[in-house]
Amino acid sequence: MFKTVTISIVLALVILFAALGGAAQVGAAAGGEVNVTLTVDQPSFVAGQPVTVHVTIANPGDKPVKVLKWYTPVDEVEDALFALVRDGQPVQYVGAIYKRPAPKHEDYINLKAGESVTRDVDLAQYYDLSVSGDYTVAYDVASWNLYSEKEVGSNKRVEVLTSNEVTVWIDGRAAQSALTTVPLAAVTGTTTFNRCTTSQQSAALGARTQASTYSADALAYLNANKQGARYTTWFGTYNSSRYNTITSHFASIGGAMDTAPVKFDCSCKKKYYAYVYPTQPYTIYLCSVFWTAPLTGTDSKAGTLIHEMSHFNVVASTDDYVYGQAGAKNLAISNPSQAIDNADNHEYFAENTPALP
Repeated sequence: MFKTVTISIVLALVILFAALGGAAQVGAAAGGEVNVTLTVDQPSFVAGQPVTVHVTIANPGDKPVKVLKWYTPVDEVEDALFALVRDGQPVQYVGAIYKRPAPKHEDYINLKAGESVTRDVDLAQYYDLSVSGDYTVAYDVASWNLYSEKEVGSNKRVEVLTSNEVTVWIDGRAAQSALTTVPLAAVTGTTTFNRCTTSQQSAALGARTQASTYSADALAYLNANKQGARYTTWFGTYNSSRYNTITSHFASIGGAMDTAPVKFDCSCKKKYYAYVYPTQPYTIYLCSVFWTAPLTGTDSKAGTLIHEMSHFNVVASTDDYVYGQAGAKNLAISNPSQAIDNADNHEYFAENTPALP
């Protein structure tokens, strides 16, 4: 009897230690190269006070590693890097969402063996903290190219980087940007500009006109219930629910492209195509790569506008799971549910370059 109890206790301890060991690796890259740790200096934050978290990204291994800068706060926060939950409900990210070129070597930060970087982030600048309550915060990012810029292949998997959780009390404060719920039928279709030269205004107007044509063509394809290579390449195996979702998306994208009061802001100098704040329709910030892109075709000016228009919550509320045609095609095969929520997949379906039947 004593021996049986002892064996049971040992087995229980083994299972417990295995579980703890697995949990300890949650914040690490494949192979355990990178860890992310969140800390805070206080358990609560009053209204009007910055909600500062300290983010430490560390390489505890004996070899150098790199991490895609876009998914770190090393320069500034450019994506939804954190998962916030209040009373069991996810908290909305209200920061910018970018259309970027496929990542290159220079888009990565390099961490030597044992090296770490720490940055402070004020969550109030990027998340809707308008309601008081206990907030659970974790670093939580995923990308096909998180640790390597190499082409996405059929055997490549989504790479993730997560952290420990911290819980803090936050007094509600005015949201950074309230969700606008203007019905599309009520808008006028005007185009306005901020800090755009005459030639930039002309280029943006031409892009909007072509984006309208692209949207109409995409919607006509979908309304005809076609299910050929053009659809399956960008959205995966046919499924009636997903097909209806995409049809709805392009109806909204086309409607907004034709009738929404779009504002183009040309002040962005980043080496990206464009970005938007999803809760602030219909302002589109055009960046340096946009101006060198062709009017039509792959990663075009017109396609960029479709990409960005799809991000607005009142249009299609898409995300950016992957960038580039290779990643978008692989996503359609591996995860059609994410493909129908990925902005680049919408863009490439609309651009249809090279043309697919």
